[in-house]
Amino acid sequence: MSRFVSPVPTPSAVDEVRSCLRTNLSLYATEVTLVAKILTVSDSVAAGEQADESGPRLAARLEKAGYQVSERRVVPDGIDSVASALRELSQGFAGLVITTGGTGFSARDLTPEATLQVLDREAPGFGEVMRATHPLGPLSRGRSGTLGQTLIVNTPGSPTGALECLESILELLDHALATLHGEVGHHHPPEIGGSTAISS
Repeated sequence: MSRFVSPVPTPSAVDEVRSCLRTNLSLYATEVTLVAKILTVSDSVAAGEQADESGPRLAARLEKAGYQVSERRVVPDGIDSVASALRELSQGFAGLVITTGGTGFSARDLTPEATLQVLDREAPGFGEVMRATHPLGPLSRGRSGTLGQTLIVNTPGSPTGALECLESILELLDHALATLHGEVGHHHPPEIGGSTAISS
């Protein structure tokens, strides 16, 4: 009895799927206004003892991707400081809020707890994708989700880690924001193969 063996995808095939994904998602997000805010969470940066390296890098990458970065803010670690800032940044705002810092295991790394405190709904898929980008990814406890019309995404405090995490989900953000803002309706992006639904 013969067995069917799935072929291993070649690099060119993977690139083709990625290109198709970019095209299909862009068709569903052409009307969304891309606006973002960045929240750096760090005791040392907030105290002026260290320069903010992650925030500017995230801002530069988002601007390159077509986002208008309307605000950057720095707060110290802690549940109250981060939760308060997230509420303020999301008030009357329809867009993306990216945090950097406070997602690890030290006693002051409380950004995920603060984020959960303010979210209306979690979006765990973003965290799953980001943690899969690096062997040390599971050490990041970042959360993602929505608060009103705002999509909040936690990234690590490391400049390289924050940028890698953003890069891994960047192509999904347009569609997520368009769906959140009601600009996509109830349609799915066109099928590109496989059995996993992208959104509902």
